[in-house]
Amino acid sequence: MCRILAYVGEEIPVASLLLEPENSLINQTLDPERHPLMQLAGWGFGAWSEHLLKPEKPFLYRRPVAAFYDNNVVNVIPSLQASTLLAHVRADHYDTEAVLADENCHPYLYDKTPWIMAHNGNLPNWRLLQKELLSHCKDDYLKQLRGSTDTELIYLLFLSLLQSDSVEDVRQAFEDMLGLIMKTMKKLDLVGLSKQKIVLATRDRLIAVNYGLGHDGQADVSGDWRELRQAEPDSDDFLLSMLLEPMYVLLGQNFDNYSNSYSVDVTEADEATSAIVASEPLTDAVDDWLHLEFGQMIAIERENKFIKTTVLDLNP
Repeated sequence: MCRILAYVGEEIPVASLLLEPENSLINQTLDPERHPLMQLAGWGFGAWSEHLLKPEKPFLYRRPVAAFYDNNVVNVIPSLQASTLLAHVRADHYDTEAVLADENCHPYLYDKTPWIMAHNGNLPNWRLLQKELLSHCKDDYLKQLRGSTDTELIYLLFLSLLQSDSVEDVRQAFEDMLGLIMKTMKKLDLVGLSKQKIVLATRDRLIAVNYGLGHDGQADVSGDWRELRQAEPDSDDFLLSMLLEPMYVLLGQNFDNYSNSYSVDVTEADEATSAIVASEPLTDAVDDWLHLEFGQMIAIERENKFIKTTVLDLNP
């Protein structure tokens, strides 16, 4: 399945986030979960740095190959630093509908928005749902549509519903988007489980969302994801466990003091100078990771070298 890694904090080498840790995002592609049921369909990252000629814009890199096959990795990444980063590994099923192309790799970036987006999840029957959903999309974003994935449709729809970049308006747009998807599924009789684990990034800001719809197209979903994970792969219970699994957040200081690791000096939230958002805990000290539970959104912002976090419930 897909993997997401996001960072905001003091400027550090990108290699320390993507290459050097033993369980780095790129190294994870050597032994992906659910292999060989799914293929590695690409990877990419977006990074902001004061050392870029245009520090207000992200350096965006995407390729439709497994990261360990990408010969640019060892040449490009060691030359980069970042204070904000969003990276993604794409997985997809082995079938003729899976298109491997740059424009289908994450993160997505459109003009006229500061946000890039990566996504771990799915929107079933999205090609049929888009007949209705595209009517809610703004022309400024619609004309930038290039790829053929449910993720880009979600990005396009979210941007079209977003009124401003404030935390409250971002939450409202996510709530409106899922409500609209739920309504469209019911209208077209296409209800189904939809996992939506999403990270937005812009300079010095991250927003992560963990929500979705259950098998009957409902937003109110409950269960013990660990127990459900014991079910057979691709069974209803197994898929429900993936929907309900938390996302993970690590707050602390001195990330750059720990080589080949994602470890930090864990601090109180208001003393943290860096934050990592990930699809799974990336250190042995799993209790240090905060859980972003199903139905929640976290906004993370770097202000005056410190990290400010806000956790909100989502009510589509």
